[in-house]
Amino acid sequence: MKSDCGIFKSPIGDLVVNVTERGVSGISFLDEKVIYEEKRSAVLTACLAQLAEYFDGVRAEFSVPLDLNGTPFQLSVWRALLQIPYGETSSYGVVAAAIGRPRAVRAVGGANHNNPVSIIVPCHRVIGSDGSLTGYGGGLHRKRWLLDHETKYRDGEKS
Repeated sequence: MKSDCGIFKSPIGDLVVNVTERGVSGISFLDEKVIYEEKRSAVLTACLAQLAEYFDGVRAEFSVPLDLNGTPFQLSVWRALLQIPYGETSSYGVVAAAIGRPRAVRAVGGANHNNPVSIIVPCHRVIGSDGSLTGYGGGLHRKRWLLDHETKYRDGEKS
């Protein structure tokens, strides 16, 4: 299957965006100096444009197709994450209940950790039941920035 890759320079670090013929298959933070060959398909171009709009505070929802690969459980968690509204948060327990597995809180945390498409599949919106920030693959400083960014624009501020 053909895949493309591009780099998006965000305010919180460079993102590597991977797409297949079916949709976006991965977005991750680029914390290491790695050379990627950038190719531009229509889906990649759309994804990069939508990420720019998100970081500019003018896009709250993404419309690019996704090509998520995971176990049935992971897929159910990632679909539930897509239901958390922009600028709001949820807890691992609430997500577990939403997928009909209220006792699978730790497994939800594992699926959240393995989310291949950060930002678009908003794993950063999941926090501890006590309101505390919990792990984020991109680092807690980025999670805090993303949550603050969404709250700011949800409440009507402009850049």
